[in-house]
Amino acid sequence: MPFNRKIIATLGLLSVVVLGAMTSMTPKKPQDEGFKNLKVLPKSISGDNLHKVMEEWEHSLGVHCNFCHVRNEETKKMDWASDAKPEKEMARDMYKMMNKINQKYFHAKKDSLGMIMQSGINCNTCHRGTAHPEVVIPAGGAPGGMPPGGQPAPGGQPAAGSPDKKG
Repeated sequence: MPFNRKIIATLGLLSVVVLGAMTSMTPKKPQDEGFKNLKVLPKSISGDNLHKVMEEWEHSLGVHCNFCHVRNEETKKMDWASDAKPEKEMARDMYKMMNKINQKYFHAKKDSLGMIMQSGINCNTCHRGTAHPEVVIPAGGAPGGMPPGGQPAPGGQPAAGSPDKKG
């Protein structure tokens, strides 16, 4: 009966090899990218797209990751999910504002992930590489001859340079 033992051993080894080959050929599920605490960006965003968005914001504001994100001192790594910095919530609010403007005034459509496909404005429209863009009032003051702040000049006189000023 040594012949039967050889056949059984060979079939056993062959089945192990075939089973191993079949399991290595089955498609693997994509690993969870592990993005946590996404509130305005789609949860299904790819790592590449998330990186592109963050780079666009970084360049538009002239900042680095630590402007919005904090470092976990225990792990010595960035804690991307933390909301410890108020700048992160401000970035979310500004992103929502930009999307609303693009949809209302530029009729921008969203893609399959829910991200704006085209835009009339983006972060760089106002920021131009500065984290806190300066508000510039035209030399003549605000519309209607009012000085900055919208209050009449002291003594009820029109602001300097306004059309009502006699002189």
